[in-house]
Amino acid sequence: MTASQPFAFPRMNVMPLVVLVVMPVAVGIAAALVLRDVRRASLAAALLSTVILYGCLLALNHGGEWTAFATFLVSPLTLAFALAAVLTVLGHGQLHPRHRH
Repeated sequence: MTASQPFAFPRMNVMPLVVLVVMPVAVGIAAALVLRDVRRASLAAALLSTVILYGCLLALNHGGEWTAFATFLVSPLTLAFALAAVLTVLGHGQLHPRHRH
């Protein structure tokens, strides 16, 4: 760091945050806004976020360390963020009291 750049992040240090958190949230929000149905939006967000994750890992894999198995291991994180975004946008994030019959 120099005096002219007191707080600069290298590009590669931010990429895991973008790929594992920001991308699935954006995919979940987009799926919820486009489809407006919890089941369809959840399925679309889950599939699309996993495919994009696999594509990102292939594109960023310069040394050959990441494989399809690595995508399988980290995909639950992206799935959770994508599904949480869908449920939050469509209003299913609040707990509703159950009525007993």
